[in-house]
Amino acid sequence: MATHRVVITGMGVISPVGTGKGKFWNSLIDGISGIDTITRFNTEDFNTKIAGEVKDFNPEDFIDKKELKRMDRFTQFAVAATKMAIDDANLSLDSLNRDYIGVIVGSGIGGSETWEQQHNILIEKGPKKVSP
Repeated sequence: MATHRVVITGMGVISPVGTGKGKFWNSLIDGISGIDTITRFNTEDFNTKIAGEVKDFNPEDFIDKKELKRMDRFTQFAVAATKMAIDDANLSLDSLNRDYIGVIVGSGIGGSETWEQQHNILIEKGPKKVSP
């Protein structure tokens, strides 16, 4: 039986307790909670007004402004975390066989902001205005 080795060479973190490996780790060590008042949408009609929301993320630190328009926030998280992991590992992708490189992304749900926006467009303007 063949044995395959997996090596974690770099990490990138975007979480409610901090963006970046250092800020994330320090928040965990200091017992800082990522639970706070929701700011990304109006919670007036909701019973719950708190969540674990990422508040210190600036996608323009990682992704070209033009590309951002085509990405849901969770995709921005994935791309940014990947770039952080590559930087953390000091990898030069041009000198490596990319077939041997992988990324694992954990997401409870993704794309919900885009779903909601496009649903509203469907209701208000019809199916021809919905982005594929």
